[in-house]
Amino acid sequence: MILRVAAGVLRRADGAVLIAQRPLGKIAAGSWEFPGGKIESGEAARQALERELAEELGIGIGRARPLIRIQHTYPDRTVELDTWLVEAWTGQPQGLEDQALAWVQPASIWDYDLLPADAPIVDALRLPDTLPVTGAFADVAELEHGIERLRRAGHRLIRLRAGRLSDAKYQRCVRKLAPALSAAGGGLLIDRCAELLSLDGVAGFALGAAGLNAAERAPSSGAQRWLLASCHNAKEMDRAVQLGAQALVLGPVLPTPSHPGQAGLGWTQFAQLTQRVNCPVYAIGGLDESHREQAYRHGAQGLAGIRAYW
Repeated sequence: MILRVAAGVLRRADGAVLIAQRPLGKIAAGSWEFPGGKIESGEAARQALERELAEELGIGIGRARPLIRIQHTYPDRTVELDTWLVEAWTGQPQGLEDQALAWVQPASIWDYDLLPADAPIVDALRLPDTLPVTGAFADVAELEHGIERLRRAGHRLIRLRAGRLSDAKYQRCVRKLAPALSAAGGGLLIDRCAELLSLDGVAGFALGAAGLNAAERAPSSGAQRWLLASCHNAKEMDRAVQLGAQALVLGPVLPTPSHPGQAGLGWTQFAQLTQRVNCPVYAIGGLDESHREQAYRHGAQGLAGIRAYW
């Protein structure tokens, strides 16, 4: 049996999100979750969310968008969570069903006994909704200038994809650029020289399609780091999940010069593929800021790209 649930993540301007404690008498009483409830037959997810948050918290929803859709299987049922990010509402949230409430920064949310099904939602909250990917730079100064420009524009996670640089130059770039991004609350995703993973400002490792198929295990370090993987099809997505990737980049969605002769997945197939995995998925390929809302509607974490940011 599949139980469809609409969940709302209320996020304040300071980044804190609202979680609720399940009261006595409910399954998993005492655990924490994002508020929401069952989607009734014939009801749209947004409608269910508005109804549930009015009943549970006494608020009306203003600005909201799809965040992530995930499935979690329990012994007696499968729950499909249709999760929305809510950034504007009317009224003051109150525990109208005797549930305790807490405003928590995503980085500290596991200090609470959060339901395991909500783990991918926390990843979606911690990741940005844009992922610039560097081009194949050979000029180190040009690369450094571009990354600094992106940092000043507010981008906090950047994939360093500079295949024309030697390993020595690549390492020098990482050592020079990562600290500034770290100071701004972000970091670099590297795709080689895994020994750099322990450096401050290195946010994680990005596996390309070739590395994904060749890897026997995921690059790792003693510190918590992201593992992202770039995928083109269902087989690669399954492989990425097997290796423990917490987020994927999927495409090309639309035709792009980097994949000549390919029509692209299209938004329908992109949405179908995102439903295979319980993790955030960035859309890439022929996209720019004009596609952002469309990407959200089709299950994307946000946009990744090269030309759109360089």
